[in-house]
Amino acid sequence: MFYNQGKYGKLKHIKIMGGLPMDKEEVVSKNFIEKIIDQDLEEGKYAKIATRFPPEPNGYLHIGHAKSILLNYGLAKKYNGTFNLRFDDTNPMKEKTEFVESIVSDVEWLGAKYDGDIKFASNYFDQMYEAAVLLIKKGKAYVCDLSPEQIREYRGTLTEPGKDSPYRNRSIEENLDLFERMKNGEFEDGSKVLRAKIDMASSNINMRDPIIYRVARMTHHNTGDKWCIYPMYDFAHPIEDAIEGITHSICTLEFEDHRPLYDWVVQEIGYEHPPKQIEFAKLYLTNVITGKRYIKRLVDEGIVDGWDDPRLVTIAALRRRGFTPESIKSFMELVGVTKSNSSNDYAMLEYCIRNDLKPKAPRVMAVLDPIKLVIDNYPEGQVEYLDAMVNMENPDLGYEKVPFERELWIDRDDFMEEPPKKYFRLFPGNEVRLMNAYFVKCVDFEKDENGKVTKVHAFPGHNIVIGALGCFILWFGWYGFNGAAATTGPQLASIFMATTIAPAIATVVCMIFTWLRYGKPDVSMCLNASLAGLVAITAPCDVVDATGAIIIGVVAGLLVVFGVWFCDNVAHVDDPVGAVAVHCLNGIWGTIAVGLFATKTAPECTLKGLFYGGGF
Repeated sequence: MFYNQGKYGKLKHIKIMGGLPMDKEEVVSKNFIEKIIDQDLEEGKYAKIATRFPPEPNGYLHIGHAKSILLNYGLAKKYNGTFNLRFDDTNPMKEKTEFVESIVSDVEWLGAKYDGDIKFASNYFDQMYEAAVLLIKKGKAYVCDLSPEQIREYRGTLTEPGKDSPYRNRSIEENLDLFERMKNGEFEDGSKVLRAKIDMASSNINMRDPIIYRVARMTHHNTGDKWCIYPMYDFAHPIEDAIEGITHSICTLEFEDHRPLYDWVVQEIGYEHPPKQIEFAKLYLTNVITGKRYIKRLVDEGIVDGWDDPRLVTIAALRRRGFTPESIKSFMELVGVTKSNSSNDYAMLEYCIRNDLKPKAPRVMAVLDPIKLVIDNYPEGQVEYLDAMVNMENPDLGYEKVPFERELWIDRDDFMEEPPKKYFRLFPGNEVRLMNAYFVKCVDFEKDENGKVTKVHAFPGHNIVIGALGCFILWFGWYGFNGAAATTGPQLASIFMATTIAPAIATVVCMIFTWLRYGKPDVSMCLNASLAGLVAITAPCDVVDATGAIIIGVVAGLLVVFGVWFCDNVAHVDDPVGAVAVHCLNGIWGTIAVGLFATKTAPECTLKGLFYGGGF
């Protein structure tokens, strides 16, 4: 078995038989989170999957949050589960209603549809308070009077165990009384905290009697001034998941060391179906700032113009720059879900937006460094409206009208006075096609006193060689002063001239030959020659001038003459089937020859001539 990079970067495994991939054995692999969920469902641990996105409303979301949103919502959607949007608003000092509104807007813009109403951790404050009282009654929590500095000192280090607080062994009754008085606002901010009683010698520093409640007189955006004590994030978070029935708590790797504390909280409180926490790698991008704290500092210090400054990678900034939800989803699919941290190239994100916009964004022609292009024999004041596809990669977007007139603008890079080899754009004597318009041939140019080209003169071209090379240049035209659309153009006259001259010349050639040979013109042969000339002139891809029409007419007439001679001297004219076959073959190869002569390097035109010749 080998692994192959499939569409959008997903790994696909293909079974091998004899060194070759077998047909219809392609299976898209699953990420490690999906495998865990599959196993949980198979073992009957959960009947239905429930996930959530739990942001803290202390800033705007960035590209890293988009990964979590799409991952959690995608899992719920894939397994027909539920997806909650819940705000972990346990720290009113940093939270604002502005941030709540921006987060809701970003989640909805990404297309993540949450179930039910928006939820807030603050809606569960009463239940969290009762849970803290329960821990005190079980002897699993105590009120501590140590200052923040002393708590850090008593906690120990990563290599040394902590030591017990002198208040750790207070009685349950005293702790209940003190905690009630904390709730009633009898103590100053920071003077007392409620701590979980776990293990001060634990190797995991998060388990060394962490703080679960603190005194803080702050107005909350949702509950107002109802509370003067607030739960800590590590205490509130697992309770919120348990209350909402979240089955799989998907979070980033920095919370891996917090998992033992989360499990301890829900187990001690007694929730029957605690959530399973699964950690995945954060999203890092090269050359950009993704940390919310650092982005907030840039905003607060006025270094950037707000949270939606296009130089940032907040979701609001990306939306302002023109990124689409589909492009961000595509980027997340390319990045994938892993357990190891890594940085992703910012160019990959830009690739995703380009790839997404290609088939659906309307296109416009623009000239950045313009020089004037004058079609010398195009009538002044005349404007012709040409059809241009809104997006050449998506015909369903339709067409738009673009004005074509005598004076246009082209980019300076599309013209050179002395071009190098393999330069297929405009230069003296060369012919190119203007995108969505006509072929033009450069006949002259003008310079200013500094030797800089200021104007290029051209005539309509004939699409002889350049059609096969596919060279198109952008142009831009102003609307005519009279605003009237042209109903005819110079090429209409050329078409009429060519389709008249070629059959006429072919007829004259055949008439002279039959007069000399038979003593009188043969009407059927002259008609044959006229049709041959008409068919031949339609074989080229574009309109030819008078000289070309005369040459094609002469060649077509001579080919019919050759057919007459062939019928008289080689084939049996009395044999109707033979005569018809010879005439048909003559028409086919004659048209091919004329098509090759007229179009030279355009094989598609030769095929067109073959088609017409066969019908003729």
